[in-house]
Amino acid sequence: QVQLVESGGGLVQAGGSLRLSCAASGRTLSNYDMAWLRQAPGKEREFVAASSWSGSITYYADSVKGRFTISRDNAKNTMYLQMNSLKPEDTAVYYCATATGWYGSNWERNDAYGYWGQGTQVTVSS
Repeated sequence: QVQLVESGGGLVQAGGSLRLSCAASGRTLSNYDMAWLRQAPGKEREFVAASSWSGSITYYADSVKGRFTISRDNAKNTMYLQMNSLKPEDTAVYYCATATGWYGSNWERNDAYGYWGQGTQVTVSS
């Protein structure tokens, strides 16, 4: 069993930055590939970024590529999402999740994720 807790969300103006954290407990984070996803009101869940267990391989949704950076510190059992140049369309609840494998470019599949955090709200004002 893995417990994931996201933090770092908040209200920011367009063009600003936020850094989300995902703290894990129960099991060592290095056992898992990990991902960030988001869900805006009235919209379906959307993949944002993924990191291999070591952090050496990452993958991003086109919508955030070049603006967001996923990273992890396995010694601290924590994953991060640095979000720069934020846009109003980035407004969503952001979730971290363990991945059930490495899925290349196919991260929208329903069986890609195991454990989920409770989410943290990110609101970007225009």
